[in-house]
Amino acid sequence: MRVYVGHSGSFDFRKELYEPLKRLSFEFVFPHEKTGEPFNSKEVLKSCRLMIAEVSYPSTGLGIEIGWADMYGVPIVFIHKKGVKVSDALKVIGKDFIEYSSDEELIAGIRKFMH
Repeated sequence: MRVYVGHSGSFDFRKELYEPLKRLSFEFVFPHEKTGEPFNSKEVLKSCRLMIAEVSYPSTGLGIEIGWADMYGVPIVFIHKKGVKVSDALKVIGKDFIEYSSDEELIAGIRKFMH
């Protein structure tokens, strides 16, 4: 299963998001794993079966990617840190939300959607 991982650039996503997800054995697309350069997520999303959107930090780019995933019919799982109030607008796009406070909670929550 090919999974796109979208997120803001406002935190250490390589350490806090990419590294924990690498413990799962799925084909993840990490758009900024090697570089901070713009990434053609619009085309890549067409070939993905799921999008994981880390929505703890507001991001215009992430919002655009979420819109593309929705337009292409790619299911979206929204993840966010415990205690963070996320935009209510996301509930219009999807119903699958995972709140986490540790890597272990993040991985356990994601496993429920990976089938």
